[in-house]
Amino acid sequence: MSSRDARVPSVEPPDQGPTDYPDVPRLELDQLLGQLIDRAQDVVGTQDRLRGLLRANRSIVGDLALPVVLQRIVEAARELAHARYAALGVVAPDSGLEQFIHVGFDDETVTDIGHLPEGKGLLGALIDDPRPIKLGNIADDRRSVGFPSQHPPMASFLGVPIRIRNEVYGNLYLTEREGGEFTAEDEDLVSALAATAATAIENARLFGESRRRQDWLQASAEITRQLLSGEGEQALQLIARRVGELANADVVTVVLPSLDQQSLVVDVAVGEGAEQLAGTSYPLAGTLSALAISTGRPVMIGDVQQDTSYTVHLSEVVTVGPVMAIPLVGALGNRGALVTGRLHGQRQFNDVELDMAMTFANHASVALELADARADQQRVALLEDRDRIARDLHDHVIQRLFAAGLSVQTAASSLRNDQRGDRLGQVVDDIDETIRQIRTSIFELRGPLGPARETVRTRVLAVVDDLADALGFSPDVRFAGPLDTMVDDDVADDVVAVVREALSNVARHAQAQRVEIEITATGQKLTIDIIDDGRGLGDTSRRSGLANLQERAERRGGTLSVPEHDGARLIWSVPLS
Repeated sequence: MSSRDARVPSVEPPDQGPTDYPDVPRLELDQLLGQLIDRAQDVVGTQDRLRGLLRANRSIVGDLALPVVLQRIVEAARELAHARYAALGVVAPDSGLEQFIHVGFDDETVTDIGHLPEGKGLLGALIDDPRPIKLGNIADDRRSVGFPSQHPPMASFLGVPIRIRNEVYGNLYLTEREGGEFTAEDEDLVSALAATAATAIENARLFGESRRRQDWLQASAEITRQLLSGEGEQALQLIARRVGELANADVVTVVLPSLDQQSLVVDVAVGEGAEQLAGTSYPLAGTLSALAISTGRPVMIGDVQQDTSYTVHLSEVVTVGPVMAIPLVGALGNRGALVTGRLHGQRQFNDVELDMAMTFANHASVALELADARADQQRVALLEDRDRIARDLHDHVIQRLFAAGLSVQTAASSLRNDQRGDRLGQVVDDIDETIRQIRTSIFELRGPLGPARETVRTRVLAVVDDLADALGFSPDVRFAGPLDTMVDDDVADDVVAVVREALSNVARHAQAQRVEIEITATGQKLTIDIIDDGRGLGDTSRRSGLANLQERAERRGGTLSVPEHDGARLIWSVPLS
């Protein structure tokens, strides 16, 4: 055996079994890899949804106009939860829904559905108990009240409240999720969006209120300038118009009590039905305006169609819903009310609008006070001017006429039994008549704006003015003697009755073109002499009016005579004690 052959023989390796790996470990690895991939996809999906939440947050906080913010919240919630339909219901102060902003419906569907939800059924349940609601099928919930006939079908539902501090501002409603029911993750994301939405809504509300206050203050400054200048648009008209613009009101009126304090008169009206409302009056009792005037406090009603405790005059012309009545406070008490309304179905007035409207009501009160003060000032100026004219007539014109009359009378006395003397005598009579007419004019200048006490002169002139239209002309009236000092109120009643009866007869029967009335008090006697140029008394048997005047005269120991005259003449005379 050679050395080569003496080598250690080769040893066969031991049997190590089959060379393939088992199937079970491979399956476990595939499952782990699949789960890892699923988890990674879930993480990616969650990241995408979180990015969507961040985008949604940026979109809703990027604007300060409340209507825009609300619309963006609804759109962001719909996109975030993969819902087909989304809506935001703003809760009204008295429950129910004040606004309903929706996306996902085309215009034709909205028109077919008709009236928007008011917060009943399932929507109302979220208002009553503001906690998230997640349903697989709306119809299976006992709180569901169904849909209108033209409403699209809806199954899955998610409702989340929007809270601002401790106040529920509104609710987000999502339906018809793509791929099935809403998940817990959907609820968490929409709840997070609702928290951001609450902050955005609060900021928009505060910004809107600050802008409105700024607008109100600017309008207030404008009205102040208008009141002080007294030029341009009438103050109450301007106030009512600006209140309507700034409060988004559909109709604004300023109502003032009538002279008898039994009714209210619409002095100014702007907006809906202004032409029909302006100048109208209505009973004071039982009205919302009367409540504001009597208490001196503002009053608000959410919907006058439902709250019928008080009568609102606006509803007689305009179909109003929310209304507020604010008293106009004057120096001597409440002078009226500023009544503002919105059409039925509009949102209610809030406290900010009430506060600002009260400021404008105070401006309206100032306007009324200034108007009265200016009227009084003009009345005093007119009185002073009339008094000056009357004084000049008395001190200068009458004295000169009297002096001229004496001179003419002296000249006439030297021409007796001469036609020239007779003519001069007639001139003297004309001067005397002119002096009497001027004295009557002096009294008319001073009387109406003089003391508040009525005298026989003022009462007679008032009767003459009342009957001037019936006569077709103004009678000539002359007074002579100390009537106001010698004629008491009892006798003045008879004087007024005589003048009224005589003028009424002339207006009805005489067809006269001229009437002269002369009332004279001389010594202890009062005489009324009334002459007209009509067709006279004739032979008519209707003398009941004259019999009444005769009875008045005889009761006082006086007389009534009807002497012959081309027209008619009546002389009524009584003694003065």
